Amino acid sequence: MSAVDKKLQELGITLPTPAAPVANYVPFVRTGNLIIISGQLCLGLDGKLGDAHKGKLGAEVSSEAGQQAARLCAINLIAQLKAAVGDLDRVVRVVRLGGFINATPTFATLAPVMNGASDLMVEVFGDKGRHARSTVGVAELPLDVAVEVEGMFEVQ
Repeated sequence: MSAVDKKLQELGITLPTPAAPVANYVPFVRTGNLIIISGQLCLGLDGKLGDAHKGKLGAEVSSEAGQQAARLCAINLIAQLKAAVGDLDRVVRVVRLGGFINATPTFATLAPVMNGASDLMVEVFGDKGRHARSTVGVAELPLDVAVEVEGMFEVQ
């Protein structure tokens, strides 16, 4: 078992089956030593969207539920990454995360919501999990999810 797999086990995280694309795109692209992963939704281990993670931050979704949704997105990113490279110990660095938060126009605390994903990357990968990041509030996301996160990873 890889060191990253052991860390996931310690955190009580089981990686889900990576979600299949629902349109004309691929779940990830590898170019050289970079893997770019398409936006992942906050789907649970069962591949379904929980009611607490559907809707807008600043309306139906609390900040805490938004953080949990971002964490679920990060778990799904890691599942796609594992599908791309096999052994998660091959990750050299989490390069960048991009977060999209389904929010009302007046919801101003986007960054703490995205911390749900960023914090998990550091928990799982340690210092290699520290990354550049963008967080953007949006008017709508697929399936009316609260959060979507995309990522870029350097691998060996």
